Amino acid sequence: MNFPLPPAAITSAVAARTLEELAWDNGFGRLPPRFYTKLAPTTIPDPYLVGFSTAAAELIGLDHAQARRPEFVAAFAGNHALAGIDPLAAVYSGHQFGVYVPQLGDGRAILLGAVAGTDGRAWELQLKGAGKTPYSRMGDGRAVLRSSIREFLGSEAMHGLGIPTTRALTVIGADEPVFREAVETAAIVTRMSPSFVRFGSFEFFYWRNEHHELRELADYVIDTFYRACRDEPQPYLALLAEVTRRTARLIAQWQGVGFCHGVMNSDNMSILGLTIDYGPFQFMDGFNAAHICNHSDEHGRYAHNMQPQIGHWNLYCLGQALIPLTGDVEATQAVLETYKHEFAQAMGELFHAKLGLATSRDGDEALIERLVVLLDQDRVDWTIFWRALSRLQVEAKSPQDDAALRDLFIDRAAFDGWAAGYRARLRGEASVDGGRAARMNRINPKYVLRNHLAEIAIRKARGDDGARDFGEVDRLLRLLQRPFDEQPEFDSYAAAPPDWAGNLHLSCSS
Repeated sequence: MNFPLPPAAITSAVAARTLEELAWDNGFGRLPPRFYTKLAPTTIPDPYLVGFSTAAAELIGLDHAQARRPEFVAAFAGNHALAGIDPLAAVYSGHQFGVYVPQLGDGRAILLGAVAGTDGRAWELQLKGAGKTPYSRMGDGRAVLRSSIREFLGSEAMHGLGIPTTRALTVIGADEPVFREAVETAAIVTRMSPSFVRFGSFEFFYWRNEHHELRELADYVIDTFYRACRDEPQPYLALLAEVTRRTARLIAQWQGVGFCHGVMNSDNMSILGLTIDYGPFQFMDGFNAAHICNHSDEHGRYAHNMQPQIGHWNLYCLGQALIPLTGDVEATQAVLETYKHEFAQAMGELFHAKLGLATSRDGDEALIERLVVLLDQDRVDWTIFWRALSRLQVEAKSPQDDAALRDLFIDRAAFDGWAAGYRARLRGEASVDGGRAARMNRINPKYVLRNHLAEIAIRKARGDDGARDFGEVDRLLRLLQRPFDEQPEFDSYAAAPPDWAGNLHLSCSS
């Protein structure tokens, strides 16, 4: 997605900038003070570099060598203010686990400003874990190394999969103790996004009856990111329609790779349709349609199979907040109902591509549904199955030809029945094995950021076995930037998870 810069922020692209050559702007900071509090990050003692994404750095033309400078670590730990930054913490509210919370905001994140990218896009840079703000409530404003590594890798892994997401430039660690369920050490992750405005940003002003500020925010979003909406007869309805479309297609992509967000509160939903706020997320191993990845989600509100419904629910929260601007309840509801069609269409397109089907025909929906039920019943590894399916041959001589696939299932006879129907469907469109396999492998990844892979990198970075080792963080980062490619040296990273992976628990504590 291409988000153009506000005219005032356009600068000439520089191929390899130093820290001092980054051209900062802060369009959001030009909104009135009601939208944020301006403050500097809290310094942290003896910071050190844990991870650095060269791909993210290239978005803003930052020279890779800058990461080796002490000034880089100091700047993105919040210890040194780069010239031109205008740091602030934004205010917002939102529905958390279905309950409206009147004031939230950046409780541990501080926006430094935006940098003009090499392709004309503006990227806001935000330090997560940068210390207390007026919106920290009872929190300490810090993030821990564990969650910061997960967000860093998760953001870049999602981009590698082609799924809209915020990005992550770097992780900086420090030995400052942070008290969670246990004593951990602090870290700061630098997040990048065209904007960090979320559904809850609009809810904040709606529920306070501050309709002037609500309009200012909507106008800022339209004029900066959705300029085509300005030319529509009803710009605010057009804005809602575009956010609805993007959100529906985003969540379809999540479902396609077995991604569980974990905390789909309305304040964790991006107005740009990006994956945002990586908390207790997970890429599923064995497929469980009702999987709950967040240990804090006692009632399963954000289970995997609930994500499409919750996305729609959150859009209703946004739609309600925009009614003072749209002025038409029925028209707003009609826009929101387009979510169902957009999501269904996106899922249909996605599953056809995952199955290597070049056409759409009657009976396809039933074929897909039967497969999903089988995968769910037998807890088949989601990523391994789809990759292995590309090797199925249309003309099989015996069930043994499918041995690698059949052995993923407990009920092999049920799989044989489904495979017979799938083969018949492939023959119906004269599918060619080699071409189909190539297409499938471009959409079904071989590698995802499995929980146990992230956990190994975290344990090494913490130095659980002795000295700190950040090599695994970098190794995973490089691997996950090309998740669809055969990378033989990393074949072990595509294997089924070890037994101990089932004992890993994720929660909102970070």
